[in-house]
Amino acid sequence: MDTATAMKETPPRRVSSGLRRAFAAYAGTVTALTRITGPLLDLYIRLWLAQGFFVSGLLKVSSWDNALALARYEYPVAWMDPVTAAYLGAATELVAPVLLALGFMTRVAAVPLAVLALVIQFNYQILDTHLLWAALLAGYSVRGAGPLSLDRLFAPGLADSALPLAGPAVRAAERITHTVAPVYWLLLRLWLAAGILVAAGFPGGMSLPWLPVTSLAPLAGGIGLVFTAVLLAGLALRPAVLVVIAFYLGLAMTGPAGPDTTHLLVLLLATLGLAGAGRYSLDRVLHTRLQQRYPELAGKMPGRFEDLPQVVIVGAGFGGLACANALRHAPAGVTLIDRHNYHLFQPLLYQVATTALTAGDIAMPIRSLLREQANARVLLGEVTGVDTTNRAVCLGARRIAYDYLVLATGATHSYFGRDEWAAFAPGLKRVEDAIDMRSRLLLAFEQAEAAQDEVERAALLTFLIVGAGPTGVELAGAIAELARYGMEKEFRHVDPARARVILVQSGPRILPPFPEALSARAAAALGRLGVEILTDSRVETIDADGVLVAGRRIVARNVFWAAGVVASPAAQWLAAECDGSGRIKVAPDLEVPGHPGVFAIGDTVLSTAWNGRPVPGLGPAAKQGGQYVARVIRARLAGRAPPRPFRYRHLGSLATIGRKAAVADFGTVRLSGALAWWLWGLVHVYFLAGMRNRISVMLDWAWAYFTFRSSTRLITRPAVPEKAPEPSPAE
Repeated sequence: MDTATAMKETPPRRVSSGLRRAFAAYAGTVTALTRITGPLLDLYIRLWLAQGFFVSGLLKVSSWDNALALARYEYPVAWMDPVTAAYLGAATELVAPVLLALGFMTRVAAVPLAVLALVIQFNYQILDTHLLWAALLAGYSVRGAGPLSLDRLFAPGLADSALPLAGPAVRAAERITHTVAPVYWLLLRLWLAAGILVAAGFPGGMSLPWLPVTSLAPLAGGIGLVFTAVLLAGLALRPAVLVVIAFYLGLAMTGPAGPDTTHLLVLLLATLGLAGAGRYSLDRVLHTRLQQRYPELAGKMPGRFEDLPQVVIVGAGFGGLACANALRHAPAGVTLIDRHNYHLFQPLLYQVATTALTAGDIAMPIRSLLREQANARVLLGEVTGVDTTNRAVCLGARRIAYDYLVLATGATHSYFGRDEWAAFAPGLKRVEDAIDMRSRLLLAFEQAEAAQDEVERAALLTFLIVGAGPTGVELAGAIAELARYGMEKEFRHVDPARARVILVQSGPRILPPFPEALSARAAAALGRLGVEILTDSRVETIDADGVLVAGRRIVARNVFWAAGVVASPAAQWLAAECDGSGRIKVAPDLEVPGHPGVFAIGDTVLSTAWNGRPVPGLGPAAKQGGQYVARVIRARLAGRAPPRPFRYRHLGSLATIGRKAAVADFGTVRLSGALAWWLWGLVHVYFLAGMRNRISVMLDWAWAYFTFRSSTRLITRPAVPEKAPEPSPAE
């Protein structure tokens, strides 16, 4: 009996399974919110606090006599000379805020600012604002800045650097975070609870200068007493904080304007909600007990990897990676196999080919993406077949056993039976393809600069793209833009702007998946960039010298293929029914008919789950398929009823043309021009894997956009040596 069968015959208890799923969903939501909003909130708070103190320092410096008078008469410090206090205060307000905003030496900068806020509170004017400043700054002094800071950027290198005291300082900061930060969160909870009790009249309705009573006054009723109990116990803190924040926001929108400190209080509550109740809380006790009951929720294996049901995923593209992530908390061992060690964001490959981005910007090591997933392992290798009889995946002579198999092997170029064209018209599916295309592209300009014959020069500067789908359109626009703007004044014998870019489409219009109106707008945008569009033009021959298109010979040294794809040989591995493009015909639950436990997703399959139409070969479709198959596998492992048949939800289609135009089709909503261009950029940055890649792409785009320059114009393919002149008969 195999492991999967055993799991089906002895399913886990329903209550335990449901509790595990609920906790996993809650933990996943909290993790997602923390990763997405935490860094942005941290940066916003730092900038907000920094600008307030910095402006105050500038005002003091601009009117120094007034600053001295304030230090001497308005808020004198008993243990410090007024002149010294004025100088120290101004220096603190000018230097520390800059460090705080940059997130550099954040702890060091936060301490004097927190002290300054308390000095103002107890020696000048009692306001909740000063207390909330101090509370936020005290948090930075014990936990440091978030991911969007120089401290986080430099910490790994500083910890093991030759700089004096750098290593001990980093380690000391880590110890403070580990030991003092939990105490800070406990004291913050108690401080807020005490403020709510005093605001509600306990004990005796006293007013204390060290409690933000005014800001907490709206919580003097029943909701405040419940929240006080939550704060004291540290139980269900995050949901309670969300309710209180919503309560304050509701007051701000529906009632009279509250005190200015409401904004700061909401920010403080938000930081508490993202951090959680901390070590000294019932939340932590409950969390620990659940992790002991379900080890996989603590990032640990629920048993030996080999003893668990085995899920093997072939391909680390959008679908395969989505499936692996969705099985994070499943009681199974997940093996992800790919021929490369990285996950590639294919929609931006053309930007690598046209020098806008580097390969590292759109690729992320698979092991890095799955390093926190305890039940997942990564194998580097090329699958050569599937042994369905013994339920094993073949990597050459090696066999990887599976209980469930997910084929997410994607697609490659299709030359419609003319594979000899591949040598003259490379496609764009891999990093190697993009780097080779970039070299061909740049080498063409270099060779044109050295060419002596005008006919040869014109051939070298003619770029022909076969296929006017989104890839072909984006590639044509990027090449035209690079030639027109990116190489200005860099050559002496050729004008790159005179390069000829030709887009060939066998059908009547470009971008066939888009509505006709958007196709026309895209064609107009390409025309403004100087791209020639040939529609109703079928390619008949491609050779080293050019292309024969609809009986017309076009001399072009650079031909790029974006016309069609063919599925991987996965159907052959399974001897499964497929269509003319090699896509496996799957059941409504994406299982391969005749092969129980074997699923196929993405470009590998033909599924009519788009309201009866074939699911398009898009990244979002592959991700949805991967997540759906993970739900099916989890249901089978738990002995639950399977989910409803797969239904593809089309989120829209996007294509960009150059630096300020794009088209977007969301069904009822259709956009073009600059607005669609911004939307295209935001969507592509969002779907990149890894924060480093997102930041890198945004910086590269900003640099190239405003300077018309790219730092990735590297030719890594050797130039073809020029032919030596043939000797004359006399020689």
